[in-house]
Amino acid sequence: MRKSKVLISAFISMVMVFSLFLFTPASHAAGEEAVENATTAHTPIVFVHGLSGSSSNFIYIKAYLKSQGWSDDELYAIELPSKQGNQLLNSAALDSFVDSVRSKTGHTHVNIIAHSMGGANSLYYILNRSGSSKVDKLITLGGANRLTTSSAPEGVNVTSIYSTSDTIVANYLSILTGANNIQISGVSHIGLIFSSRVNELILTALQQ
Repeated sequence: MRKSKVLISAFISMVMVFSLFLFTPASHAAGEEAVENATTAHTPIVFVHGLSGSSSNFIYIKAYLKSQGWSDDELYAIELPSKQGNQLLNSAALDSFVDSVRSKTGHTHVNIIAHSMGGANSLYYILNRSGSSKVDKLITLGGANRLTTSSAPEGVNVTSIYSTSDTIVANYLSILTGANNIQISGVSHIGLIFSSRVNELILTALQQ
């Protein structure tokens, strides 16, 4: 009986040693892979379009950022399910999209650049779907921000760029307490996503 117990103890010890040998390298490799995935030079950017817009709306801004050193694998534009700006549908889609970008790049945070109603949708996501823990910077362009909140979310660096020449979204809707509110003129609502001046302001906001 005593001999059997000794044999059983020896067997258990061998299994434990084998398990450590088998699983420890795998965990180490997984850690190395996570580090490798986070080697992009910049925090990934997620672009969020407005009413009746599409992911292609940001082609000019993306081209500019690429000329400034960003790469394709750092720039992601979402195609929102509700072109009418439904907050619940779009924030849920944005939540999933941001998590996908974070998983793909290995980064814990993203920066968001949003146009028009995309600003309100992004703020809703940040405030109601734990986006505040995943978003570092939010830059809105003619954002209908106050349809969601009047103040910048805590812990998120918010820049709101708006134009006095915007006849679609009233300026007061773009201004947020606690945000870096930047007023320009001579640029239309749609022009905000095709303006070299706005691009320079975006670059400055991203570098802060």
